[in-house]
Amino acid sequence: MYLTNEGFSIDKIKAFKEEMAKSNQPYIVVDSEENNEEYLNFYFVGFYEGREVIYDAVIYTLRLQHESELYEIAEHEAAKRFSGFKKIKYEEDENGDMRVLDGDEEEIGLFMAEIIMELEEEGAVKVKEHAELDPNIDFGVGLDAGLHVSSITGDVVIKFISDFNEDNLTLDDTLYSFQMEQDI
Repeated sequence: MYLTNEGFSIDKIKAFKEEMAKSNQPYIVVDSEENNEEYLNFYFVGFYEGREVIYDAVIYTLRLQHESELYEIAEHEAAKRFSGFKKIKYEEDENGDMRVLDGDEEEIGLFMAEIIMELEEEGAVKVKEHAELDPNIDFGVGLDAGLHVSSITGDVVIKFISDFNEDNLTLDDTLYSFQMEQDI
């Protein structure tokens, strides 16, 4: 694994460290449309099995994880209920407004919203803080973490990296459930 995975390369690690030093940050944000205030994909340098490595990390809020899991369950239920189910694709028109859904999409969307509301009322989905490693990726070691914070800020990322690299990461085992925000 170490021979073919460039995330273990001494030269790559050196180049990443130089780039981080220039930006005065212990991480490099991965350029991704998915990055937002509740989700961040980034690289940082740490150790894995005694060797220095580049981590390809993703940190997200528990609220976002909870919402994603609710949506996944609702999609699954919709696929069972509607024979011609296909994921709803929300698209913007030339003015940046959301395209109107066709009749089938609207029916599926309403069904999914009902499922999500039922799951929320029941508190059926609960999430907790976690950090999971995946050494079987193409570049470096994958790290997936969900944290009980309101947003993923630079301070949150820096503290996470510091705690992780110092083997001082403490995760909350409390199970959390959230209410999805309603647009008025």
